[in-house]
Formats: sequence, structure tokens, C-alpha cells
Amino acid sequence: MFGDYSLGDLGSIFVMQGFAGLILFSVYVLMALGLAIIFGQMGVINMAHGEFMILGAYVTWMTSNLFQTYMPSLFGGYFFLAMILAFLASGALGMLVEWALIRHLYKRPLDTLLATWGLSLMLQQAYRSVFGAREVGVELPQWMLGSLQVTSSIEVPINGVFVMCLTVLITIGVAYVMYMSRWGRQVRAVVQNRIMAGAVGINTEKVDRYTFGLGCGIAGVAGSAFTMIGSTGPTSGQLYIVDTFLVVVFGGAASLLGTIASAFSISQTQSTLEFFMSGSMAKVLTLLAVVGILMLRPQGLFALKVRK
Repeated sequence: MFGDYSLGDLGSIFVMQGFAGLILFSVYVLMALGLAIIFGQMGVINMAHGEFMILGAYVTWMTSNLFQTYMPSLFGGYFFLAMILAFLASGALGMLVEWALIRHLYKRPLDTLLATWGLSLMLQQAYRSVFGAREVGVELPQWMLGSLQVTSSIEVPINGVFVMCLTVLITIGVAYVMYMSRWGRQVRAVVQNRIMAGAVGINTEKVDRYTFGLGCGIAGVAGSAFTMIGSTGPTSGQLYIVDTFLVVVFGGAASLLGTIASAFSISQTQSTLEFFMSGSMAKVLTLLAVVGILMLRPQGLFALKVRK
């Protein structure tokens, strides 16, 4: 596999694929952060998480078109407004879904799996009816185009650097909200002992709704980032949902550090292997490695001890 390349070529390949893995890592982290909050904190298997991401992507696409048509002079900054709108749209839909569907299914994880799988099919058909079956692409602002020349043989795309910086900021923000804010303490109290949390005055239903909305809103932001590196279609979210669940389970449910470490290791392994073999074979080998590790450590890389 490596015999046809010199050491210099291999070095350049590993650096380029490593950076490509960092872009994939960014998407995984943004997707997995929301899913870790929903699955890790609430025990809900949300199979429609990818569709919340695609809602954010479509909101970004519509915002781009509006700026191009009506405010072309401000087009360079449309993405920042699009991220906010994507977060609000996906978060609002998430809270609606929690109120109408999920709150009736707590402590029934298999039922949430079936219900959200059905929801994902409904959302896919809704996107297909509203936006059409063809994939759409977002035109990037001029300052996001091009690449940075690191060496004579290594270039990194500017939009990839932007996505990674965005991921770092959102991860820091989520960590602050979950571990430093009053609301984050309430969320963790509900996770550890729901009955006691309610007894001390915490509105557990409200915490559940806003937690689900936050997870879905982060998925919407992931959709905005996704438009920087790929096209958007009604079923695009399903391409990432299995990998995202894999990231969350491998890292350890409810562990922010585990989610980041898991996303980094899986994305780097998959990106590097894809250069030397087919994409499907790279996924198979990555999955086998993760399954092997989980057999030795079923709780994941990092596990939080909670009171049952």
C-alpha cells in the first residue's frame, strides 16, 4: 500500500489527508455535540438528527440566495446571519418535536428510535416537496475561496480553515453552557437524579425541551458548516447519522471530551485510509476497529458515572 511512494510523498499525503480529516472532524463534532446532548443527556435515540442538520443547510442556502438577490453588497457576511437563523430554525423545530412527540416516549429508547426514524422520513419528503429532489449548492463569499499555500506540495482550503475555527468556538460555547452556566447545572442534575431535581424546584419538562432544542439547534449550525464543503439534498443527512452515532457511542455518552476525541480519531483514520483504498473499505476497517475497542471497553473512551 505504501511501497509506491517515497518518504517525502508519504509525508505530504499524510499532512493533506490529515487536514481533510480535520474538516471531516469538524462536521462530526458539530453533529455529535448535538446528538451527545440528546442521546447522552436524555437517552433519546434521535434518528432524525441528520434532517435537523439539513434544515440548517437549507436555511443557509435560502439566506445565500436572498443576499445575492436583494443585498449583493452585503453578501460577504451572509454566512454569519445564516448560522444564527439555522440554529433558531432547527432549535425551534426540535422543541416542537419534543413537545409533540418525544416527551411521551422518555425511558422508551426503542420507541424513540422508531418514532424519530419515521419523523426523518417525513422530513425528507417535506424537503423534497418544498426544495425539490435535486441537490443544491451554496455560493461561497469571495473571502472563503482559494487556499493557503503551506508548502510547495501542501495547500489547505480557506473554507476548511473557517469551518474548523467555527467548530472550536461552538465547542467552547457548548462546554461553557453545559459545565459553567446555571442551566447546564440543571441539565446535569436532571440527568443524575430526575426525581430529586424536581423536588428542589427544577422544571424538568422545561429542561428537557430546551435541551432537545439546543441539540437540534447545534445540528442546524452543523448544516450551515456542511454547505461549505458539500451540496445539500433531502437525504444528505442520512449520510452522516450512522457515523455520528458511532462517534457518540465510541466517545462515551454524555462526555464532551469523549465526543471530541472520538470524532478526531474516527475522522483521521477514515480520511487517511480513503486515500489508499476505496471509501467503503475505509469505512469497514474503521468500523471494525471501533467495534473491537468497544468490545474491550463497552462504556466508550470516556464515561461519566451517573446515579441510576
